[in-house]
Amino acid sequence: MTQLRIGIVGAAGRMGKMNIAEVLENPNVKLSAALERRGSEFNGLDAGLIATGKASNIYITENIEQFIADSDAVIDFSTPASTLTLAEKVAKTGKVHIIGTTGLTKEEEEKLNQYAKNCRIVYAPNMSLGVNLLFSLVKKVAASLDENYDIEIVEMHHNKKVDSPSGTALGLGKAAAAGRNVNLDDVWCKERNGNIGARKKGEIGFATLRGGDVIGDHTVIFAAAGERLELTHKASDRRLFTNGALKCAIWAAKQQNGFYSMQNVLGF
Repeated sequence: MTQLRIGIVGAAGRMGKMNIAEVLENPNVKLSAALERRGSEFNGLDAGLIATGKASNIYITENIEQFIADSDAVIDFSTPASTLTLAEKVAKTGKVHIIGTTGLTKEEEEKLNQYAKNCRIVYAPNMSLGVNLLFSLVKKVAASLDENYDIEIVEMHHNKKVDSPSGTALGLGKAAAAGRNVNLDDVWCKERNGNIGARKKGEIGFATLRGGDVIGDHTVIFAAAGERLELTHKASDRRLFTNGALKCAIWAAKQQNGFYSMQNVLGF
């Protein structure tokens, strides 16, 4: 069986190094390219040495075109701007683009959807099995409980995370809204500060916490008079994201052009 060639974006970053290590350990794929930003001090260095301490003979580059040419699928946990730039170029090749980047706007997500007409994109702000099961559960519970159950979403991440709410929290909000047949933008309470009055019926609230080295905690609360239902997921190891990204790449390589989610990959 021919090994799938995998390119890793942000090769010297935290997730990039973990993705490289995951690829090097998997016999069904091989590390074929590693990309860093222009001018990075890591350009030209061995990606394996940076990630695991063992040479891989794959050297980090800033040349996006060559990076794509050397890969069948690219795994991208970066920034919205970097992801959009890469997606436009991947779309010209028909290859696979796995995106774990968070903080994209609706307009940026729509651009990805357009690019996916000419390539295969899996866009999943959270690639864990548990979180994607939680998406399904939240939608079902929201559909089963009426507006007498107030929905609140609480998320906590490490103190280096730059976007808020997290992509996963927004995904949970969208799942809850879909369960109630409404658009999240129409019911999203984006801010509570000062004397704001009573909670509006049907709104979906978000609370964001930042501190320490928390990988990712998410809780969806359904609160009514006399009872409260809470659905919670807590991540304790980032390898669940790298494992999910690789699963996406292997799956997407067998698909036709299109815009996919992790739930498509898992068959939910």
